Amino acid sequence: MQLISSPARAWEEIRVETDRRKVFTAFVYPLIGLCGLSVFIGSLWTMGWGGPQSFQYAMTQCCAVAVSLFGGYFLAAYLINGLCVRMLSMPNDLPLAQQFAGYALVVLFLLKIVLGILPDFWIIALLLQFYTLYVVWEGSMVLMRVSDEYRLRFTVLASVLIIGCPEVIEWMFNKLTVALN
Repeated sequence: MQLISSPARAWEEIRVETDRRKVFTAFVYPLIGLCGLSVFIGSLWTMGWGGPQSFQYAMTQCCAVAVSLFGGYFLAAYLINGLCVRMLSMPNDLPLAQQFAGYALVVLFLLKIVLGILPDFWIIALLLQFYTLYVVWEGSMVLMRVSDEYRLRFTVLASVLIIGCPEVIEWMFNKLTVALN
């Protein structure tokens, strides 16, 4: 919650963490599970409880969200690491990029949880996604140590990756699900 309310202070606390892989078990995986559960419950609520089709739909939606967030997280971290190496001439440090991407996904995690239960708020969620820019802006200086010269460019590109990778994977998953059915 501190990443939402005070990103600069939260990034400072994250920076002093010695175990960069802690983000997996302590943050990313539990929130992916909560997102999936939220979408599953919301889908059952929307479609009703009568019949196997509603359960199948809920499971498909739950899987789409879980796969998109899981794959989107790793894809975004990998691409952000490549961005740092190529654009900023930083050393190859995938655990740092994974830590950064995992915590920067906090806005998307919260929006997926809320939209899972209340899908009618998608317009508000679309606008609130842009708060990711601010979270990434603060993290780029504190955790990633991007110089002021490249900070804006890095923030925009990293935010596009953090928001876009899960969306693209979810879109592909849904298209493949329809095609394979």
